[in-house]
Amino acid sequence: MKQTHANTQTITAQVVNAFVTGNVGGNPAAVVLDADNLSDADMLRIAAKVGLSETAFVSKSKTQAFKLDFFTPNRRIAHCGHATIATFSYLAKLGRVSEGETSKETVDGPRKIVIKNGAAYMEQLGPSYRMPSDWADDGVTAADALKSLGIKELDLAQNVSPVLVNTGNNFIVVAVKDGATLRNLKPDFDLISDISEKLDLVGYYVFTTDRDATDKDATTRMFAPRYGIEEESATGMAAGPLACVLHDHLNINKETLVIEQGRFMTPASPSLITVELTVENGKILGLMAGGHGKVSESLTIDF
Repeated sequence: MKQTHANTQTITAQVVNAFVTGNVGGNPAAVVLDADNLSDADMLRIAAKVGLSETAFVSKSKTQAFKLDFFTPNRRIAHCGHATIATFSYLAKLGRVSEGETSKETVDGPRKIVIKNGAAYMEQLGPSYRMPSDWADDGVTAADALKSLGIKELDLAQNVSPVLVNTGNNFIVVAVKDGATLRNLKPDFDLISDISEKLDLVGYYVFTTDRDATDKDATTRMFAPRYGIEEESATGMAAGPLACVLHDHLNINKETLVIEQGRFMTPASPSLITVELTVENGKILGLMAGGHGKVSESLTIDF
């Protein structure tokens, strides 16, 4: 970072695509290194100017390997999966981290990071669930959630209702019956944002396990207008909750799940997220979500 004149500074933000598949696709995040002297207001202003769904700011930590602050274009977010993967992929390319375990400090506490075979994985917590019957006190019903996506009960997958899941952030996870339903969603972003405020959500993660739609464990779409993100192509902090739903609610008895995202957004940007569950006596105690990153362009930002 350098000073340009009395009221303006300039920083460099590196764009890194996280969760790429075959070195293409993925979800771009911006990474700003050596951000120790930036205030929250500075970081928010920079993230707004960058304009990507998330920007990660990396600074020194007294307790962990690095301190990471995450901002969308309109607010701070406690954790961000794809920006974490982008950051540690970039740090690995620079030689600042190597294969094995490292860590990040966040506003919501420390999290373990693992670099494995060139991919970065981040720790999430074991899941907590709130079913639609638990949303009533917040003034939200399952019908409200379906209306906000432009779907009806007959569009849902059988035997699994929408559920609010938290592994570090809150998401509503919704299972639809097939790829056509997933493709043809008509999200009402104002209504999604309103529901997200009431339930303190990052957003919605809508998925199908339809074999005609994907050869992965699920293919998904993510909407987070409350955070200035209408749709994004890879969301590590949502893939963790989905993996828990697949294991606990759909009885997919696997401890490693591969989740596709971005196939059905416009324009398409297919991404792959691998989630490794830690399961003991049938209970998920925690998880690691990760994938590969590809370093892209550098941006110069005046703020």
